[in-house]
Amino acid sequence: MMNGSAFTRRAALMGIGGGALAFPALRALAAPPAQARDMVRPPRLRNGDVLGLVAPAGFVADRFGLDEIGATVRAMGLEPRFAPHLTAREGYLAGSDAARAGDLKVMFADEGVRAIMAVRGGWGSARLLPLLDFAAIRKSPKLFTGFSDNTALCLALARAGVVSIHGPTAATSWSPASWESFRQLAFEGAMPTYAVPSYAGPNLGGRGPAVRTFRGGKARGRLIGGNLAVLSALVGTPYLPDFDGAILFLEETNEAEYRIDRMLTQLALAGLLERLAGVVFGQCTHCENPDGGFSNFTVYEVLDQRFASLGVPAFQGLMIGHVGGQISVPEGAMAEIDADAGTLRLLEPAVS
Repeated sequence: MMNGSAFTRRAALMGIGGGALAFPALRALAAPPAQARDMVRPPRLRNGDVLGLVAPAGFVADRFGLDEIGATVRAMGLEPRFAPHLTAREGYLAGSDAARAGDLKVMFADEGVRAIMAVRGGWGSARLLPLLDFAAIRKSPKLFTGFSDNTALCLALARAGVVSIHGPTAATSWSPASWESFRQLAFEGAMPTYAVPSYAGPNLGGRGPAVRTFRGGKARGRLIGGNLAVLSALVGTPYLPDFDGAILFLEETNEAEYRIDRMLTQLALAGLLERLAGVVFGQCTHCENPDGGFSNFTVYEVLDQRFASLGVPAFQGLMIGHVGGQISVPEGAMAEIDADAGTLRLLEPAVS
């Protein structure tokens, strides 16, 4: 698995260019500062910069995996710097919570490291949030990139007022489209417009729109979101950003329709959805109940039931999530969506 996916990553890039389960007492921890009105943008990447590689959740299987990841990063024009615990293993985690949090702290404090990228997802990023000093990170920000379980870190950074990138991890199979999206945001500071791709429907006689518009219109707001399961698990914690006037973007994988319904219902019951300016649901990969038959709601019916009644623009179909051609989305940056056209336009860069 590692060799095959790594070959794809390298070829694409070259072609285009936990310890004990007990947690520290909450009274001994400082909650991250309230989300700032003005987000801090980390410095952009430059060719030759050092990219710190961390494993906030799952581990890398072996040192040969590190070799492939290193080759991928070098193909980006960057120099990899591996955190000590990438191949450490404690259950399903890359070492203890303290060790993984320590790796992140070292990378954020190291003046020789320009930006930080997670090597993979899994589970465990949320366990690190009480151990990190987000106020210190805001004072000297670095661009952090990750998705899936790393949504927890992206959301906590947004809460602290720091822009990050919800995008591919270092071990992702980087397609040319994924690389170009990340490069534009992280290296160029570009403000692209992302559109739902078209597809050749079997009964459409050609190419047709793949956008599913739950409610039409345009909206502007800060981009807040990521993986639905991880985000919903942070409800009620001090690490969730302000939803007032935000554009919520979501993605999910391997969740049955009723679980999607359950998580969205949780957000609704918590009063979060009613505060939004708009919604973008990217891709829901393998989100079908294999035992449900035709008695189930489809994923699209679940989304339609939840979003159509919100009274704000909402659509589905951007390449956000566990998919090939995954785009990078700047968590905390201002954007405009057009739910009829199925577009997301950045209004400010992710980096300074």
